Amino acid sequence: MKWVTRKRIQVNRAATAWLVRRFIDPRAEFLFVDPDQVEAVQGREGAIGFDAPGARYPHQDDQGRCSFEALMDERCPEDPVLREMARIIHGADLKELGAAPECPGLLTISRGFPLVARDDEETMEKSAFLYDALYASLKQRRGSA
Repeated sequence: MKWVTRKRIQVNRAATAWLVRRFIDPRAEFLFVDPDQVEAVQGREGAIGFDAPGARYPHQDDQGRCSFEALMDERCPEDPVLREMARIIHGADLKELGAAPECPGLLTISRGFPLVARDDEETMEKSAFLYDALYASLKQRRGSA
């Protein structure tokens, strides 16, 4: 399956790509384009758009969820660790729109992704370690490691 999002991925886009690869479609193909191209690429390529205007999973939906939360609610609602991650990602990504983020460390680290990676594919690969570690830590804390 193809997925499409805005280029220069950070918090929610990197986390959503991780969610897709780890829990939904390990062979997913990702396309990174300008924000105003996501909707057209979604239609032309039959891709699933996320975190962009006109995307199936927009940056913030009508329920106030970021794309990670919406996709997790739809595809993996039974996983309490992913639910906790969704809260953290929402706090880092959407709270910056007007209030102090609930997870400033994740936001700060994510803003550095494009600064240390040559492109979005490399960001996706390298950031997977961060989200794997967060998932493992939350899972251990819940006593289900």
